[in-house]
Amino acid sequence: MAVSEYLVPALTALSGHGPTHLVDLPGLAGSGAACELLDVPGYAAAVIAWLDATDVAPVVLVGHSSSTQVVAHVAAARPHRVRALVLASPTVDPAVRSWPRLVLHWRWDSRYPLPGLQRLHTPEWVRAGPRQLRNLVSVHLRDHLEDVLDAVRCPLLVLRGEHDKVCTEAWARQLAELSPDGRFEPMPGPHTFVWSHPTAWREPIRALAS
Repeated sequence: MAVSEYLVPALTALSGHGPTHLVDLPGLAGSGAACELLDVPGYAAAVIAWLDATDVAPVVLVGHSSSTQVVAHVAAARPHRVRALVLASPTVDPAVRSWPRLVLHWRWDSRYPLPGLQRLHTPEWVRAGPRQLRNLVSVHLRDHLEDVLDAVRCPLLVLRGEHDKVCTEAWARQLAELSPDGRFEPMPGPHTFVWSHPTAWREPIRALAS
């Protein structure tokens, strides 16, 4: 939530298979200022606007953590622009779908050694500010990923770190089963496995794309 630079190593691992793009959401990370506080469909609308304005072929759309909710809305709204969908460390698991539970499980997950990650996150969190961070958590808690996936028809890949304390394996598998062409792949590491093991998702995503 509110961060994106940590994804660069994992995106670099994918770059040998074609062009990759990191889309910063309005008001967050390296993007321009947001005109207003947005909900999850509002963030999805910004990604849709980028897709509509960019001359790219149908994409494999990837979201990590809270952005899995954003990309699901995009895939549902623009099926002709999304060839396949990847949900890495999906949120928000019904088992933690409240402020206290989410914060508790996030703190448990943070015990996994992730050297250098906090150094990247802190400036982006400061840039977002407490008001926008509170809004981000609230709107993602109200948005139910499993409901949105009912309208997604493209192939789906769900990835979950084996030590993830925010997303349970049972829920991740259930999400994959919602798709007529869904698959689940376990990953090493915690919720932020894309930082601890940046190459881990390369082969599953390449197999999905092909």
